[in-house]
Amino acid sequence: MVNPDQAARRALPSVDRLLSTEAVSALIGQFGRMLTVDVIRDLLQAQRDKLAQDNNHFAFDEAAFVAACRDEVGKRNQPSLRPVFNLTGTVLHTNLGRALMPQSVADAVMTAMTRPVNLEFDLGGGARGERDTHVEKWITRLAGGDGAVVVNNNAAAVYLVLNTLGAKREVLVSRGELIEIGGAFRIPDIMKRAGVKLIEVGATNRTHLKDFAEAITPRTAAIMKVHTSNYAIQGFTSAVPEPDLAQLAHDHGMPYIVDLGSGMLVNLEDYGLPHEPTPKEALANGADLVTFSGDKLLGGPQAGLMVGKKDLIARIRRNPMKRALRVDKITLAALDALLRLYTHPEKLREEVTTLRLLTRTRDDIRVQAERVLPHLQAALGERAQAAVIDCGSQIGSGSLPVDSLPSAGIAITPAGKRRGSFADKLSLAFRALPVPVIGHIRDGAFILDLRCLDARHEAEFLHQLPQLRFS
Repeated sequence: MVNPDQAARRALPSVDRLLSTEAVSALIGQFGRMLTVDVIRDLLQAQRDKLAQDNNHFAFDEAAFVAACRDEVGKRNQPSLRPVFNLTGTVLHTNLGRALMPQSVADAVMTAMTRPVNLEFDLGGGARGERDTHVEKWITRLAGGDGAVVVNNNAAAVYLVLNTLGAKREVLVSRGELIEIGGAFRIPDIMKRAGVKLIEVGATNRTHLKDFAEAITPRTAAIMKVHTSNYAIQGFTSAVPEPDLAQLAHDHGMPYIVDLGSGMLVNLEDYGLPHEPTPKEALANGADLVTFSGDKLLGGPQAGLMVGKKDLIARIRRNPMKRALRVDKITLAALDALLRLYTHPEKLREEVTTLRLLTRTRDDIRVQAERVLPHLQAALGERAQAAVIDCGSQIGSGSLPVDSLPSAGIAITPAGKRRGSFADKLSLAFRALPVPVIGHIRDGAFILDLRCLDARHEAEFLHQLPQLRFS
């Protein structure tokens, strides 16, 4: 006699029988056999686990099972990297990919991805070439210096400079510049890994030229200045002017290095934004080498750029670690296209996505917020109340941390007296949309800062709002 548990288990079809059905064959045709079989096995096991707990009311529904397989296969096949709407109010959001590429840059990348290119081939001489030459002329033209090297990010650039010029020796840095950036990356740690001994100079808030002078020994390899891009020390402070630091380093026959962290190739004040130090300024102040990022204010791909004296650049290029940290053809294609945009500063605001987003006015964003508001309120129904508000955006990625950009957005609060976890639930519901919407929570309200809602994607944003589900 067959007991109920055995009968229920026998009612479950085999994997082979399910694979022979027309519906599952269609799944295999769309998503492949391997993924489909994995999902079927996992869902069958889930049914067995359910039977172990309750087999009295079990009836296998093949249509429902296949539908569940279809949903799960689609879910597993979804790309891990997905587009989102960045309505956080942080333009260069590290967790959301930082800078957005201009269309001309994306087009150049597509060509490099799908066609052979002369990455390390000299078309004129017909011999092996150097990949950095594709962007070196643009970097030196825009930033100054007479040589440039590109690696995969600015942390790598700092590492390579220190390892090349200061390995097994000492480098002086002001105590107030020993920064930590996102992901617990610290300047002292990178110096240690580069084989350099850090010599802290001065106090946290005040450092004088004599502090550097007194710290110099026969083992000193360089003086380095680190731009404190992600915080500000205010009040009773003092820092050594860069020309004085450069002169001190040169008097002792050593290089003066400046790490800008972010860095920019034009004067942001010309675009109504706070000033950010540029490589050209650092070189004019006496720096021998300057490092900065490609994917922050510059508005390009993740990269670390080094610019400065040709002999020092040549030494860096010969470092064996340069190969380990080098960029590929995709990054070089993006940088080349981006840097050429900077040769036409009159069109930068229009062409460079990052600059366009940073320079949007509050009035412009408020007009958009008023346009979006009724669609958003319709999706929320009577459960919540949406209202246009003034707010402040952040540049992000360690750039100008104490400066806020006047912006506008929409604040969503619960209808009536409901509070509790309302904002958290609403945040989750927005993230569950087909194109996830990322906002932020403040004072119990869910805030959508619209600075980064590109007009080209506004219709897509509005189209998915009716799918918003929350309780």
